[in-house]
Amino acid sequence: MDIDKNEASALSRLFSATVLRDLGTQARSPLFTRLLDRTRLAAYASPEATVGTVFDQAFELLSKSRFRDDYVYRAAITEKILLGRHSLNTATLLNEVRAGSCKADVVVLNGTSTAYEIKSERDSLARLRNQVSNYRQVFATVNVVVSESHLSGVLKVTPEDVGVITLSERFRFQTARKAQNRPERVVPTMVLKVLRIEEATAILSRLGHKVPRVPNTQIRSELDRIFAGLDPAAVHEEMVRALRTGRSQANLASFINSIPTSIRAASLAAKPTPKSRVRIKEAVDTPLTEALAWK
Repeated sequence: MDIDKNEASALSRLFSATVLRDLGTQARSPLFTRLLDRTRLAAYASPEATVGTVFDQAFELLSKSRFRDDYVYRAAITEKILLGRHSLNTATLLNEVRAGSCKADVVVLNGTSTAYEIKSERDSLARLRNQVSNYRQVFATVNVVVSESHLSGVLKVTPEDVGVITLSERFRFQTARKAQNRPERVVPTMVLKVLRIEEATAILSRLGHKVPRVPNTQIRSELDRIFAGLDPAAVHEEMVRALRTGRSQANLASFINSIPTSIRAASLAAKPTPKSRVRIKEAVDTPLTEALAWK
């Protein structure tokens, strides 16, 4: 089934934070049903279809269309890298991580830190040079994940140590240039901006430095002064440890394995509570015939 731009827009919004929030709080989403009405999915669905199977069908259409969006790429990173090469017990995935004046789309932390900047068919490369420059000062490994149409442009404007990965029309990753792992190039004061105060002070202690005793209004500037004199590779190693420990998603592993592949990335980003997980699971198991009445 070919889809046009309007239908692609509706399919994209099915995976939005708003729909996931609805499912997590109410086990239903009127927005899901309204968006479904703007597509032909319900008409093509089998009598046994559930909300979960419709999510998967919507994602398959979107991922093979000319209108692939940011979510398609996030889902690919989640499924093929986080859950394919690693697991939630050994790695942590963070979305929209601050790096200087920019935010990295996805960061995966395992034995090192890897930032992924997404440039889908809908994106421009205008900001890429500045984005990559900022990411290289915070993360040891940087990759740009691109549509094949952007490949040559991305290779031209990014340094040789930055990886470039394409997502093919068959939803497969292909490495055009392998990223280099360079923890020694990070800038400790830039790393500091990613950390919470308690994470930063714990890192200081582990590196053998005294935690400054100053008023809360001065703690950031004092930490900045101290971090400026620390070894980049050591700070990076401790950052990875702190973020993996403090923001671990291991408690979500069984839930993520129990839901449709297509909404795993959205569910990780939503950070659902135990009660929300139960409701999301209930919602995706709902027969489509019942879900069509949610509106």
